[in-house]
Amino acid sequence: MKTLAKLPVTIVTGFLGSGKTTLLRHMLDNAQGRRIAVIVNEFGELGIDGEILKQCSIGCTEEEANGRVYELANGCLCCTVQEEFFPVMRELVARRGDLDHILIETSGLALPKPLVQAFQWPEIRSACTVDAVITVVDSPAVAAGTFAAFPDQVDAQRKLDPNLDHESPLHELFADQLASADLVILNKADLISPEDLARVRLEVAEELPPAVKVIEASSGRVPLDVLIGLGAGSEEHIDSRHSHHDHHHEDDHDHDAFDSISIELPQADESLLLDALTQLVVQHGILRVKGFAAIPNKPMRLLIQGVGTRFDKHFDRQWGADEARTTRLVLIGQELDATLLEAQLRAALSV
Repeated sequence: MKTLAKLPVTIVTGFLGSGKTTLLRHMLDNAQGRRIAVIVNEFGELGIDGEILKQCSIGCTEEEANGRVYELANGCLCCTVQEEFFPVMRELVARRGDLDHILIETSGLALPKPLVQAFQWPEIRSACTVDAVITVVDSPAVAAGTFAAFPDQVDAQRKLDPNLDHESPLHELFADQLASADLVILNKADLISPEDLARVRLEVAEELPPAVKVIEASSGRVPLDVLIGLGAGSEEHIDSRHSHHDHHHEDDHDHDAFDSISIELPQADESLLLDALTQLVVQHGILRVKGFAAIPNKPMRLLIQGVGTRFDKHFDRQWGADEARTTRLVLIGQELDATLLEAQLRAALSV
């Protein structure tokens, strides 16, 4: 009986809004016939990223697309790894003769090290290997000293006292994502000056083992051959990678500092909705906004993705004939009051 080679797995990690989903879309759109399974981790109750990735299954039926995307929707991947990740991987291992690669997108709040260590489990280790951990860096955010999108007043405090960076949970998460990396992508390189980009590269390099390569990209556009086939075998050396959460991950979970709330609204005027969301971000320090909006008299659904006060939007697809035209949003931040935020949104939209 022929022995199957180990199935390579690429783990894509990075902070909120760094461009992980965009990178995965690029990888799927340029798969060149490779049979790829995708595990999507959502921090929140809505499967926003999973829906975005399913749209990339060019040439596939809806059923086939749904079969290729494994979406873990009950918290960060490293928390649910024993409850959900293992059964999903076991299913993929059983089908590994039909697959060429597995892509895993962690949430922006997930620590990659415990996930890589899961590939040391005998049942997974015998069948899979971590080809590489790719950390996607939001270059403009790092240049601004915020790592993700923090409110302006916090950034002002940081600039007055540079030591604040190293005391913040965001910086620790950022450092831990880099500590596990086999390849780092400085994304959105086109949005900052060459001088700022050089400064970001130096700052990132301080957190990395010497052998880790750092490359620059815009909108995640990196040749697929650069992203896969690295053969890092990350599970073999991950234990030697130091992280801030090595000693207390199981007992003291720092992700508790982050809230992810879901809000459902009726149809909303596009300008009013974006203005209202911008106000919420400024007032409550919301890190990330993502979701879908129903716009009156528009036959298509509006996809919204926000990092700080910067919002990207486009109409992604037609509403289904039997689909309820509602607005569904996920807001991610620290110490968020779901009731208050929903009330403010409804008041701003007069719904």
